[in-house]
Amino acid sequence: MSTDGFGNPAMNEPKERVFTEADTSSQPNAPAPPDFSPSPSPPFAHELFFSQEQGLRPGWRFVLYVLMGIVVFFSVNTMYELWSPQGLSILWLRLLGELQYLVSGFVPALILSRLERRPFDEYGLPLRRALGKYFWIGAVWGFLSLSCLLLAMRIAGIVSFQGVSVYGIRALKFAAFYAAMFLAVALFEEFSVRGYPLFTLTQGMGFWPAAVFMSVLFGAIHLGNAGENWIGVLGAASIGFFFCLTLRRTGNLWFAVGFHAAWDWAETYFYAVPDSGQMFPGHLLRTSFHGPTLLSGGTVGPEGSVLLFVVLAVTWVAFDRLYPRAKYPRQQFN
Repeated sequence: MSTDGFGNPAMNEPKERVFTEADTSSQPNAPAPPDFSPSPSPPFAHELFFSQEQGLRPGWRFVLYVLMGIVVFFSVNTMYELWSPQGLSILWLRLLGELQYLVSGFVPALILSRLERRPFDEYGLPLRRALGKYFWIGAVWGFLSLSCLLLAMRIAGIVSFQGVSVYGIRALKFAAFYAAMFLAVALFEEFSVRGYPLFTLTQGMGFWPAAVFMSVLFGAIHLGNAGENWIGVLGAASIGFFFCLTLRRTGNLWFAVGFHAAWDWAETYFYAVPDSGQMFPGHLLRTSFHGPTLLSGGTVGPEGSVLLFVVLAVTWVAFDRLYPRAKYPRQQFN
């Protein structure tokens, strides 16, 4: 036994124990040391198709939409050929064809909206506003815009109106038929170009770059029309770009659908002029063109005239002044 400094016996104090790394690892309740080693990066194939924020990348969703649309179209077309309707006129066959396109444009988006857990309305066509205010305002703009273009062509001396072709009940039947057909055309073309695809590509590259890309694509699609030329393709792309503006400012595609349907209806039925190089029977007026193709549009019709770009510029400025605030895509303005 040892003594302290005053001669009193002192207790032997235990020495402080130093724990080694091996000791701490043997303790059952000791926390594990932090792991500072870098986490493994995801495989290249995963990064190529997926991102942490968006899941499947927007470009691949666009490709998936197109591929699904092709599959749906040929599936519907196969059932149509098995049905093989007999005795239908060329107009009814054309309407059935447009309905096939319409189904192929909407069904893939309905499926993808479930997979993305996203409301279908976000793609630009809210069903609760179907054929509502914006649709009818757009229809008035479409009819008046084409009428102004033909008026300018009439003043230039390259268009002549030569009377009425159909009367009475027959005229009303053709008017109703073409209204239904071009509503289907407008719904398909607007949604399949500026609906799901534009919404999806906007997430990847921004609205206006996506709008330019889809407008160029929209114009290029018209190359497949008989009688089309490069001015008509540029005109279709320009009109498509204007429709992107209407989507941006109104928040949905119903204005564009109304404008598009009324424009086509006025071309084909009311004024009886070529619509992107196409003519159909059963029109109200008789109209003829003469003069240089650059002004008349030739076989393309009014969309192939350089005067289109003048009317479209005025229409763009007027719309820009009346609808100045951006409302699309919705999540960027909440």
